[in-house]
Amino acid sequence: MQNTRVILADDHAVVRAGIRKIIDQIPHLEVVAEVGTGPLVFSSLEKEQVDLLLIDVTMPEFDPIQAIKQIKILYPTLKILVISAYDDEFYVKGLLNVGVNGYHMKDQSLNDMKLAITQVLKGEKWISSTLINKLSQNYPDKTHLPELTQRHHDLLLSLHQGLDNKSIAKRYFLSIKTVENNLSSLYRKLNVQSRLEAVNYLIRHPEIMKTSGEFNNLENIPKVFKQKSEYNILVVDDNTRYRNQLIRMLDKLDSRAAIFSANNIKHAVDLAHKTKFKLAFIDVILNEENGIDCVEQINKMQPNTRIILISAYPDQEFHKEGIKAGAIAFLDKKNLGLSTLRQIVEDIRE
Repeated sequence: MQNTRVILADDHAVVRAGIRKIIDQIPHLEVVAEVGTGPLVFSSLEKEQVDLLLIDVTMPEFDPIQAIKQIKILYPTLKILVISAYDDEFYVKGLLNVGVNGYHMKDQSLNDMKLAITQVLKGEKWISSTLINKLSQNYPDKTHLPELTQRHHDLLLSLHQGLDNKSIAKRYFLSIKTVENNLSSLYRKLNVQSRLEAVNYLIRHPEIMKTSGEFNNLENIPKVFKQKSEYNILVVDDNTRYRNQLIRMLDKLDSRAAIFSANNIKHAVDLAHKTKFKLAFIDVILNEENGIDCVEQINKMQPNTRIILISAYPDQEFHKEGIKAGAIAFLDKKNLGLSTLRQIVEDIRE
């Protein structure tokens, strides 16, 4: 298979090195040039036959809108992904209007950057989810847009993140058939026929994120999903009722946190592979699994995560094994009220 040829344009060598490490993890991608100024972008494009341009629009001697417009005229099949630290609306909307295939924020996770690159190479549009949320604030008139339920809202964001039906079902504890039915409903709302069309609709109309209805408060959707979040919290408990109660209390204490949940070790570990957590609550007994094993695995993956081991049946042996595995505390569920949680949350914010 022929390699996809890439030019990497950023005026900071350290940043280029970091992005290059990500590119090296994607099969069949080859960086043929690294440049740090506008003129070098054009000279490299002229010398090399390139499939993808990864570019920071704030380089020296580079007028973003005019330069990208010229590049698209000269190289109409070239895929362009902007990788930037700036979320200025002028740049974002202007660059999308002149033909860039995606706009990715540098402060997002490495996995998101890989996803952005692969999505753009597949011919799809990409905008970082935090940027979509920001852009949606600038569209007050939504009367012409379909009204979405929170389920539609979550599904649309999941599609934008590149999740397949199985992954969506796992994220929201739904059956694949339910996901398929809900996606059909979403497509009808948006008047589209496919996942790609739905994502493109979101790219064209980020204001759709402001049209969500009330959250469907179902027991089988335990995760509180936020696009604007300062840090992430993980709750691992096999008791749905208690898990949701703990999530509601945490959300009440600090709405800036994005709260993820799991009911078994595998799901918790999968989440930890994708998301960095600042705080985690893990039950000692997870059906027939030992929650202390979960503590150990999460601690190995994310040693800076503060893990709280919880149990309805506190035991000294559990306490000792939990601390040894990496938990910072062992708490009785009966004592885990708002005042205790408030202290824990305040500690991690300091």
